Amino acid sequence: MRRQPICLIGLPGSGKSTVGRHIARRLQLNFSDSDRLIEARLGCSILAYFEQEGEARFRDVEQQVIDELTLSQDCIIATGGGAVLRSANRDCLRDRSTVIYLRAQPEFLLKRVSHDSRRPLLQGGDPLLRLRELYEMREPLYLETAHFVIETGRPSIPALVNLILTELNRAGVTPAA
Repeated sequence: MRRQPICLIGLPGSGKSTVGRHIARRLQLNFSDSDRLIEARLGCSILAYFEQEGEARFRDVEQQVIDELTLSQDCIIATGGGAVLRSANRDCLRDRSTVIYLRAQPEFLLKRVSHDSRRPLLQGGDPLLRLRELYEMREPLYLETAHFVIETGRPSIPALVNLILTELNRAGVTPAA
């Protein structure tokens, strides 16, 4: 039985790629990271593209990739943290996939992203302040888009994966793994 994709959304550093890879492995499904696909398509890093072309042009490419990925079946997709900023992306994600919002507080995320130089929106200035601003701006959009909200908090990756798979199974979205 073919199923719509499962998409992970959330702030930078919330674990979308790591958790997504683990879920895909457990369910024996393909895994796609929208940011990695965008970089492959652009032929450069997202940071470099942001600097050369600006955020609006990046969001255009991101929208194309989200549109294509959400037409897939039987896969796990990790989106970029800002994928929910465009209403077209929110519609594609919500209508064509099962969306899991990995919710994490900015203070928790700071530990994960403070030394990551690949995240354009966290470069320069106070990263905790920026994470708080992103959280405040994006939280309503994540909640609008998500079918499930999972608090990432302190569980280990395997415990988080088990929690997500239990919730999906309980909702009849995916077979137990």
